[in-house]
Amino acid sequence: MTSAQATLERPVARDSAVLDAIIVGAGFAGLYQLHSLRDKLEMNVRVLEAGEGVGGTWYWNRYPGARCDSESYYYSFSFSDELQKEWDWSERYPKHFEIRRYLDFVADKFDLRRSIQFNTRVSQAAFDEAEGLWQVTTEAGERLRSRFLITAVGCLSSANVPRIPGLESFKGQWYHTGRWPHEDVDFTGKRVGLIGTGSTGIQAAPVIAEAAAHLTVFQRTANYSVPARNCAVSLEERQQIKADYASIRAMARTTTNGYPFAPPPISAMELSEEERLARYEAAWERGGMRFRATFNDILTNKESNNTASEFIRAKIRSIVKDPEVAEKLTPKDHHFATKRPPIDSHYFETFNRDNVTLVDVKASPILEITPDGIRTQDGEHQLDIIVFATGFDAMTGPLLALDIRGRGGLALKEAWAEGPRTYLGLQVAGFPNLFTITGPGSPSVLTNMPVAIEQHVEWITGCIADMRQRGLNRIEADPAAVEGWVAHVNEAASATLLPLAESSWYLGANIPGKPRVFMPYAGGMARYAGICQEVVQKGYEGFNRSA
Repeated sequence: MTSAQATLERPVARDSAVLDAIIVGAGFAGLYQLHSLRDKLEMNVRVLEAGEGVGGTWYWNRYPGARCDSESYYYSFSFSDELQKEWDWSERYPKHFEIRRYLDFVADKFDLRRSIQFNTRVSQAAFDEAEGLWQVTTEAGERLRSRFLITAVGCLSSANVPRIPGLESFKGQWYHTGRWPHEDVDFTGKRVGLIGTGSTGIQAAPVIAEAAAHLTVFQRTANYSVPARNCAVSLEERQQIKADYASIRAMARTTTNGYPFAPPPISAMELSEEERLARYEAAWERGGMRFRATFNDILTNKESNNTASEFIRAKIRSIVKDPEVAEKLTPKDHHFATKRPPIDSHYFETFNRDNVTLVDVKASPILEITPDGIRTQDGEHQLDIIVFATGFDAMTGPLLALDIRGRGGLALKEAWAEGPRTYLGLQVAGFPNLFTITGPGSPSVLTNMPVAIEQHVEWITGCIADMRQRGLNRIEADPAAVEGWVAHVNEAASATLLPLAESSWYLGANIPGKPRVFMPYAGGMARYAGICQEVVQKGYEGFNRSA
């Protein structure tokens, strides 16, 4: 372990004094929450982090091609002007290691490591009603107590390895993209099988194909993707961004997705086909997430969405030389951007390589993993390495893994047996003093995450500050408020095309047996932040607070 890592690996005492707050996770959310409570409210806070360093999801995400799909200048903290001025991003879309360097820089700048306990995985957190405290137990057997428990575990941090018969018999190496080894994996001369063509698989495939002797991509669902057009950020661009940061951040807080850009106030159906195609072409050439902001109704109007979907389908057919392969890669079972919309660097071009094969597992399902590879209905594929780009048990998985138990020993898993039920994505009825940063029922994964994280951290910090000022020790979401919010989350989702993508992990569809519930809040980041502020103005309406 280097000096740039933990100063606290284990608690000194088995039964420590009561902390004001325990934060679980040291990614974007955990670092900012620590800074806000410790340095602004002067609270006694400890962060528990499973990894050896800061980074959260990005500590584990090290797979080939891993990089952010939001542009670097706004995928970053806005709370410190000094931080914004001091840090320079090198690329339009930063690679995983640059994001970790950034978070290391943040941790050092604000002296956060001294309050972070690394190499510590939480095995259970239980609320003690008599004491009004959370009792947190780690896998190493340490027990800690705190007034507040704040989860900053990320929405995409619980890796999903599909239960395919025979995996234990495989003689080669296998990896999951969300738990990639810290040392490089050498694909040179290897026969590689990549399972999954979501955002991660789309990033990994081109990089693996360049090194491997042969890459076989096992695709369940064909996906839309827009070119990233990644490039270096020039000195002039960096200077301009820093000069404009105030307006950039202000704009991001007013938009649906927390990006510093918004679609023009025009429907795709208001233009002629020629004008519409010209706009799509310009957006395609620019690349990135702005493509879905070409028009203002792509996610609410089927006709408009069909124009965007068909534009991308036509691009796929024009890029991929083999018509049969192109047809397999062309999505037909969902609308564009109703699943997480990937951006890529030469993904579709990868299937023009002689050393790449595409297997449609809907047409030829995977039957088992054998000692020598993967056997599908059509035969066996000989492999040396298997890469699972099969995503995560999103949003609820990381929280349920903590074995959180509230009043009366109620397990969060039981409370959410039919799907997550929260108030504002911030609290759960029956679990006093538990805050969930970017929890289910908040905009979270539908947004530029740092914007959603900062809004949640600042709301939680303001709430705790208000409680301390009033001499209050306990806060819990009212069950009626939870029911009302769950209904509103469903209503907001139904106003969009998002729930129509039946294979989406937004619905938990990638996890066998998981309740099919649309989990994030689709009403927009700006609208959501306004609701949260209104709740505060009404004396924390929907929360029960007591001394």
